[in-house]
Amino acid sequence: MYFTDRGIEELAHRRGDEEVSVGWLAERLREFVDLNPEFEIPVERLATWLARLDDEDE
Repeated sequence: MYFTDRGIEELAHRRGDEEVSVGWLAERLREFVDLNPEFEIPVERLATWLARLDDEDE
């Protein structure tokens, strides 16, 4: 188990029944990076990966 699995499990447990828009998620990611600029690169990579999930070229 990765350390991040605990956070992912907490997210699923606390908010797993909610539906959110991609716009809402993007705003939360921006807020997170504003508060934690040292995580800018990992958040950018996650956002790019999520944005390109349906791309058949990759």
